[in-house]
Order: sequence, then C-alpha cells, then structure tokens
Amino acid sequence: MAALWGLWAVFWLLMIGVAVEDQLRDPLTRWWEPVLTEGSSALVSTGWMWLAIRVRGRHARYLDKPMVWFASYLRWLPLICITWITAVYTIRHGVYAALGRTYDHPGWSFVVVYESLKITYDTGLWLGVLFGIDSYGQWQLQWRRLLQTQKALAEAQLAQLQGQLRPHFLFNALNTVSALMHTDVPRADRLVAALGDLLRISLRSNEHEMTPLAEELRTLELYAGIMHERFRDRVTLDWQIDRTVVDTPVPALLLQPLLENVFKHGVERTAAPVRIHIGVRRESGSLEIVVSNSGSTLAPGHRDGVGFRNCRERLAIIYGNAASLLVRNEDGGVVARVAIPLAGSLS
Repeated sequence: MAALWGLWAVFWLLMIGVAVEDQLRDPLTRWWEPVLTEGSSALVSTGWMWLAIRVRGRHARYLDKPMVWFASYLRWLPLICITWITAVYTIRHGVYAALGRTYDHPGWSFVVVYESLKITYDTGLWLGVLFGIDSYGQWQLQWRRLLQTQKALAEAQLAQLQGQLRPHFLFNALNTVSALMHTDVPRADRLVAALGDLLRISLRSNEHEMTPLAEELRTLELYAGIMHERFRDRVTLDWQIDRTVVDTPVPALLLQPLLENVFKHGVERTAAPVRIHIGVRRESGSLEIVVSNSGSTLAPGHRDGVGFRNCRERLAIIYGNAASLLVRNEDGGVVARVAIPLAGSLS
C-alpha cells in the first residue's frame, strides 16, 4: 500500500505541475487557478481511492476472477461520477466566490460527459494498479502457505522414515545380544550397555532432524562395537575420519542403516574375514562419507532395500538434488558413498 500511495502522490503532483506549466502561458491565468483545478480533482479522487482500498478485503476472494473483481468496483461508477463532479465543481465555485471571482466552465452537459469519460478512464487505470498489487500480495500469501505446507509434509515424511529405521536396527541389535547372553555373559552385558547408549542417542534424534557428524559417528561406533562383539573373529574395522568436518550437521541416524547393511549382507552371509572401511572427508565442496566392505558384491539386478531407500528419500527431502547416495561394486567389494553439500556450497 505504501507503493500505491507513493504512485498516487507522484501522479497528482505531475498532473498539477503539467497544468501549471500549461496555463501559465496565458498571462490572464493566475498560478493558483491550475493548482485549484487539479488539486480539487486530486482531493475528491483521493477520497474515493481511500474507500476503494478500505473495502478491498471484501473483494479479495474475486482476485482469481478478474472480470468479477473489476465489475464489483465498477458498479459504483455512476455514483462516483455524480459525487465527483458535484464535489469538485462545488469546491471550485466556492473558492472562486470567496475570492470575488466567477469560475467559468463549459455547459453542464459537456462537463458531465467529459468528466464522466475522464473518471472512467482514470478509474480503470487505478483499479488495474490496485488489482496488480492485491494479486501480488495474494500470490505471496499463497506461496508462503505452500512453503509451510511443503515443510510440514517434509517433516512428516522424515518422521515416518526415521520411525521405519529404528525398529529395524533395534531388532537386529537385540538379536545380537540374544545370540551371546547364554554363551558369554560378560560380553552380553557389555553389549546391553552399548545398546542402552545407542538407544539414548536414537531417542535424542527424535528432537532434532539434524545432528553433528561427530554424534552420528558416535552412533556408528556404538553399533559397530555391538556387531564386532558378535563377529570379532571375522571383522576388521578401519576408520579414516577427517576431524575438520566432524561439526558438520547431517541427518540424524542417516548412516547407521548403511553399516547395518554391511553386517547383514557382507558379514553374516560369509565365513570369510571381512574388512569394513568407514571414511569421512571433504571432497569438492561436499562432505563425502564412505562405508565399504570386502568379500561380497552386489548381485546383477540388485535392488535397494528399505534402509537404502529411506536414506535416499531423506537426502532428497532435505537437500534436493544437491546430495546423493551411490551403492556399487568396487575393488572386489561393495561401496556406499554419501555426498552431502557443505554449508558454503549451498546456493
């Protein structure tokens, strides 16, 4: 509205300026006469514009139907013409009379037709400006609502995906504890303690969508420790972490399903020793996280399971196309490679 009133003021200042410049060429015209002529028009027109703006809320529902919107205003055009002509010419005649002069103008028939045509043109012009401003405001409002709806939907999807992950990993962890509790009580006890720490981290992730990479790596260490107790003679873990990026925020519990798949498909299904590598580094403006294993490869026509699908969906919701998860055979094993944009590389 500030922009509209600014345009309105500039318009009438220009109208008054042009009228003064034009009529001052006549030596019989005094400077105040064109000011009175255009000023009286501006005064009465401003009153009608103020009313149009005051009632604009009633017509907002018609903004998607321009013809209806304009018709709802233009139905008052006859009343505007009558009141405008009456008020403007009353002001002019009154001022001239107060100064002991007579305001001369063409016959009333000409005045009514001429001024009505001019009022119709000006009304259409300024209603077009008002329609444009209101349409833009309505578009902004709907856009904000759409963004809020999309954000709420994304948060709901993330909550659903995280909810799918936790029962799956908990089931596998409890199976590991169950396998040891009757054969090695001290080891089972250590596993239960580690599982308790792991569950505490998992519950905290309910409160935050993102978590520092250091916390996510702590989750991996706890899970890897539990699984290593079970497969200690068959698994070697190799950690290569760039400590300069551990404060980078990442989606909570994003990486645990990747390591879980390594144990499920790369360790449990073979009796041969397996080397697991977890690497984190900065790579071309992105955070690259690698989880790989030796001793097994993806079968032809491999299709992602629930864990990989959920990871990809969460990355897409949070980062769009800027993040990726690639799983492929490499160097005689399987490599899962996650790329997440660092803050400085996001546009």
